[in-house]
Amino acid sequence: MTFKAPDSLSEQIAQHLAERIIRGELKERERIQEQKVTQAMNVSRGSVREALLILERRHLITILPRRGAQVSELTQQHVRSLYTLVMELYILLGYAVAEHWRTEEDLAPFRVIQQRLAEAREKEDILAFVDSSFAIMQAAYPFADNPYLQQTLDNLQPAIARTYYIALERRRGQMGTFGAVFDGLLLAVIDRDPVRIREVLLDYGKQNCELVLAALAER
Repeated sequence: MTFKAPDSLSEQIAQHLAERIIRGELKERERIQEQKVTQAMNVSRGSVREALLILERRHLITILPRRGAQVSELTQQHVRSLYTLVMELYILLGYAVAEHWRTEEDLAPFRVIQQRLAEAREKEDILAFVDSSFAIMQAAYPFADNPYLQQTLDNLQPAIARTYYIALERRRGQMGTFGAVFDGLLLAVIDRDPVRIREVLLDYGKQNCELVLAALAER
């Protein structure tokens, strides 16, 4: 049994604010005032400051000298840069799972996630679908056994989740497409086919990036 320490207060505050940013309740360039958060959540100012530093590390806010914290922008360049980097990191995870899985038991977590994605698609539940998408990444971490890769992806995850939410909120039908991508990726992993893994993920990254850019253009 693995022990997991409870999240600190600062982490809980950061998660609360992150969810609001990801769902679009807090808009681009909107200021996040420490005092208001402190009063609204009945927490210390020090905890809020630490939470804001966590959000900055996760690319959801920018902290400007003498101007405080504001929700980071999502420009076309930001989105393209994010997807260019993240897809390469996902490919590394895919390679690691393909190389190290040995039994059907190793693949069982991915089968469960596959089912959860299908259920979320049926219900058109965006949040559940996004959460299940990132569960794939979490399930792949032990195969890579690379703390640097894991830390980098964990810090990028909220920014990616923000783009997923923007895209799927406007194109709910795309959940079926994303589910099919994971089905194809899992087959490539089972076949231990690195060329196919790379092709599937790069195609997925390109399609999703274009979808996000189109959604941004509509706003």
